[in-house]
Amino acid sequence: MKNNILVFDIWADYGHFKKPYTTTSPLTYSMPSCTALAGMVSAIIGLDKREYSSFFGNGMAGFGISLLRPVKKVRISENLINTKKSMNRIYERTQIKFEFLKDPCYRVYFRHSDEGIYSALKAMLEKHKSVYTLSMGLSQLLANYGFVGEYESVDIEGGHEFKEFACALPAGLLGKGDVNFTNDGEYFTERLPLEMNNDRMVKSYGDVLFERGCGRIAARLEKYIDIKGLEESISLILDGGK
Repeated sequence: MKNNILVFDIWADYGHFKKPYTTTSPLTYSMPSCTALAGMVSAIIGLDKREYSSFFGNGMAGFGISLLRPVKKVRISENLINTKKSMNRIYERTQIKFEFLKDPCYRVYFRHSDEGIYSALKAMLEKHKSVYTLSMGLSQLLANYGFVGEYESVDIEGGHEFKEFACALPAGLLGKGDVNFTNDGEYFTERLPLEMNNDRMVKSYGDVLFERGCGRIAARLEKYIDIKGLEESISLILDGGK
């Protein structure tokens, strides 16, 4: 089990993963963070929302992600109401523009050191079931998923040659000259939450590099993972689950 990795795709009509420093006009990350992916896995297998974060920290879980569709963002106005009052006494509303991901689709790579969690997710993915409704960030943005398969993963260390990666790469592992940027690529970095505690306080962040048009990135990494059978090389944003 420890040498295997689960691969599944997630998609939706819209998505929103709020950046914490935006309030009056909420902006979204370009992809789900590791904390959001942990929430999705927990929704599928039915972990308690008050406790699930403790199952994905301290090196227990590993997450990787790749774009299957180009990143598209739109802004849509939403009416916010004060639900503390009785619903039949609401006379005012606040209109705010939200930034949404349009037609988001991602491939998720997952491994975990706990065989119980790993096996539970595999069983639910194979049956296309979930305990709780899966959403793309917000509860009203319903999402779907498809199981790609379980594959053998091989950890490679000491690599000095350029390889093509379909996934987002942890920028902290890249030095000067380690990325072969192409003229037609659109390269971006974002700082994403990696881990949080059960009080929903973020414990760590990490910068990731991705190509917005879902193209591959030619990079030189000293540590990465080869997925046998899928013929892909990836690097985990949250490196754990061994």
